[in-house]
Parts: sequence; C-alpha cells; structure tokens
Amino acid sequence: MIGLIGAMSMEVDGLKERMERRETKTVAGIEFCRGILSGVPCVTARCNPGKVNAALCTQIMITEYRPGLILNSGVAGGIGADVHIGDLVISSAVVQHDMDTSPLGDKKGYLSGIGLIRIPASPRLVETLAAAAKEVYSGTVHVGVIATGDQFICSAEKLHELQREFGAVACEMEGGAVGHVCLANGVEFAVLRAISDNADDSADADFSAFAPAAAQKGIRLICRVLPELAETS
Repeated sequence: MIGLIGAMSMEVDGLKERMERRETKTVAGIEFCRGILSGVPCVTARCNPGKVNAALCTQIMITEYRPGLILNSGVAGGIGADVHIGDLVISSAVVQHDMDTSPLGDKKGYLSGIGLIRIPASPRLVETLAAAAKEVYSGTVHVGVIATGDQFICSAEKLHELQREFGAVACEMEGGAVGHVCLANGVEFAVLRAISDNADDSADADFSAFAPAAAQKGIRLICRVLPELAETS
C-alpha cells in the first residue's frame, strides 16, 4: 500500500479519477480514497493546507491503512535564481521554517522531541522519483530542501531568508509536517512539488495562473513511478 497526500483538490482529484475499485472512508472530516492506481494498491487523501491538517491526515492514514511509504505531492513556491515556474522539486529533506524556539537557545527550525532541524526524505524514494522525472518531464528537476510553514510566502525578503537559513529551494505548507509524522512512525516518505510561483511579491497572481498545470505534472509523474516504487517497497 502506498499513501498519497495532497493539500488541495487539484492535487488529488486527478489521482482519484484514475483509481480503479475505489472505496472511500471519512475520518475526522478527511476523505480517504482507497483503490488501485497504475496497478498498485494506494490510498489518497486531501489534507487541506497547513501543518496541523497535514499531520492529522498523515497520522490517520498510517493508523488506518498502514502504507509502506507516503508521497506528499502538490505545488510550491520556488526559491533561488535557478528554480523557475514549471520546474519540479523533490525533497532531499524537509524543514519547518516557522518553528522557532531560538530565545531558549535552540537553532531556528529545531524540532523538539525528534531533535532535528532537517528531516531527511527516503534516499531510495528520492532517487527513484528523480530518475523517473527525467524520463517523463521536460522541465528542470531539482533535489533539495523544502521549507514548510503555516504561511503563504509572497515576500522577496522572506524568500531570501529561507534560502539563507535553511538552503531551501522551495516553500509550501504541508511537507514538513508529513515528514515529521512519517519519521515518528518509521514510514518512508518523500515530498514532490511542481513550482507554481516564485514565492515573491507576485506569488499570488502566479499561483492562480500556474498552479493547476503544475499540479497535473506531479500527478502524471506519480502515476508513472508507482509500479517501480511498489516493486521495492
């Protein structure tokens, strides 16, 4: 069983539409859709934006369906001169940029309990996704740190801050929480993000224009790579 989580309808509806033998179950207001996708048993869910929503969805998915791995896919803002709208970013690690207990002597982003700033994604999943992306995707594929926070970033100043402090190449609102819950449960994970905007002063306009097409690129890649992931999970 492979778990697939997206924050918005545009990020999961395309997966559900392609799924065979669908069964749905609602837990805590979240609809989980189980079935066969690209010949592989999967469960998908729309968690809604934000870290708490993402963490809640991930834990329920793990408890109810016991997936061997979880992919969190969707769209994100790109960070850095080399990351453009339409590019693809795969997580080497995730950070929670809005976690800040630095007044107590911790480094910014430090996560109490697990004692980490960067939560590493599964190298096996990252390698498999990156190889498949190059086969089926014409845009640039980046592997790097994805920064998560409960903020829609539309500030060039904040953009540079995330790059400087965490080495981030993309920012969004769920991946760090998904990774945190997966780590706590011993479940492999990776975060896949198509770039819909550059997280700067024009981010709101760019997101509206490019997010649907960016989300579809992630869906196509997932459908392509699922059989290969299932063979090694």
